[in-house]
Amino acid sequence: MRSQRLRVVTALILSVIVFSTVCTAQSQELTDPNASSVAQARSPQGRVIAPGSSIARAGDKGVRAHTHLQVFVPEQTVTPFAGPPFAGLGFETPASLACVYSLVPRTNSCNPNLVFTNPTGGFGAIALVDAFHYPTALTDLLTFSTQFGLKAPSLTVVFASGTKPAQDPTGGWELEAALDLEWAHAMAPDAKLFLVEARSNSFSDLLAAERVAGNVVATAGGGEVSNSWGGDEFSGETSFDSNFTTAGVVYFASSGDQPGVQYPAASPNVVAAGGGTTTARNPSTANFLSERPWDLAGSGLSAFEARPVYQDVIQAIVGTRRGVPDLSFDSNPVTGAWVFDSTPVQGAGSGWFIVGGTSLASPALAGIVNAAGNKLGSSNAELNLIYNNLAITSDFNDISNGFCGPTAGFSSKLGWDLCTGIGSVKGKVGK
Repeated sequence: MRSQRLRVVTALILSVIVFSTVCTAQSQELTDPNASSVAQARSPQGRVIAPGSSIARAGDKGVRAHTHLQVFVPEQTVTPFAGPPFAGLGFETPASLACVYSLVPRTNSCNPNLVFTNPTGGFGAIALVDAFHYPTALTDLLTFSTQFGLKAPSLTVVFASGTKPAQDPTGGWELEAALDLEWAHAMAPDAKLFLVEARSNSFSDLLAAERVAGNVVATAGGGEVSNSWGGDEFSGETSFDSNFTTAGVVYFASSGDQPGVQYPAASPNVVAAGGGTTTARNPSTANFLSERPWDLAGSGLSAFEARPVYQDVIQAIVGTRRGVPDLSFDSNPVTGAWVFDSTPVQGAGSGWFIVGGTSLASPALAGIVNAAGNKLGSSNAELNLIYNNLAITSDFNDISNGFCGPTAGFSSKLGWDLCTGIGSVKGKVGK
C-alpha cells in the first residue's frame, strides 16, 4: 500500500514539473502574434495552464480545431490516502460530482474526500471523437476506474480513416481523450465506449470521424457522440451541420474556454455543453457551497446559425440567432476533476492531472443523458425535451448569479441566460 501511495505522489510531482515547463514554453508562445488564446493564469492556490492542443492560432479558423481543456497545478503539498488520488485538495471525483448534480443521494456536502457513491446506468453506446492516436486508452481507463471503484469499462478504439493515426507530439490530444473516456464512463458506466480517432485535428478529418462515430453508435443501439473540441465560428459552417444528424444519436459539443461562440457548439444539431460553471467549495473542509458561472466559458449568440425551433421559448433573449450554451457543467480548472493519463504531455511526465475546461462538460453530460435512458433518437429531440423542461427546478439547477462573456458583459439570470444556458443538471429526469 505504501509503495502504491508513493507511486501516486510521484506521478503528481512529475505532472507539476512537466506543467511548470509547459507554463514557461507557453508563456513564450504568447509573444507569438499567431497565438490567440491565453496559456497561463494565476490563482491563489496554484496555476492554470493550457497544453499546446488548446492554443488557437491565426489560420486555424474553419481549418483546424483545438481541445477545450485546461490543467490546474496546485502549489500546496499533497498527502496520499485511500480515497481520491490526494487528500484535502477538494477536486472532483465521479462520486462528488454525482452528489453535486443529484445523480446519487446527497450526503456529507458532496465532499470529494467523504463521498464514494458513483453514478449508475447507461445503454447502447457513447462515442468520443478525438484527433490523433491514444495508445494507452484502455489501460488508463482501467486505472481511473479502479481508483474510483467504477465497473470495468467496455472500450473499442476505431481508426476513422482505417489507419492508425500518429500521436500528438504535445500529448494534449491524448489528455483530451483520457478526460473524455474517463468521464463518459464515470457518468454512464454501463454504456459501451468507442474512441473514434481522427487522422488529425483538421475539421475535415474530425468531421469524417464524426460520421464514423454516428454510424458506430447507431449500430450499437443508439446513444451519444461527444466532441470536446472546436474553433472560432466561420463563414460556411452551416454546411457542416449535417454531420450531426445520424438517426438514433444525440450529439454533444463543448462550448469552448474563451469568451465567444465556437463551432460545432453553435450547430443547432448538437447540445452545446459547457456554459461552464465553478463548483465552489469551502477551502478548509472541501464541502460544496454553490455553483456559479465560469467567466471564461464559451457563450453568446451565433454569427451564422439561425435560432432553432427549440429555442423559440427564449426568442426574447436570443432574437433570430442560435444561443449558446444549452446545458452547463463544472468546467473551471480551479475546481477541476481528476484524470489519469500515462502518455507524456508536452514531451515528458504523466499520471494524475486536475483537468477542467468545457472539455469536461461534453462527455460528462453525454454520459448523464445516456444514463437517463430516454433513448431519444436525435439531438433535436433531446433539445426539445430539455427546453420544454427548462422551468422545472427539480430537473435543472438554475444558476442566476454571476458574470461571463466578453469583458464579463453577460450575466446569469433566472431562467435561460447566455452564461449557463438552462443551467446545470439535477438528477436524470427531464434529460
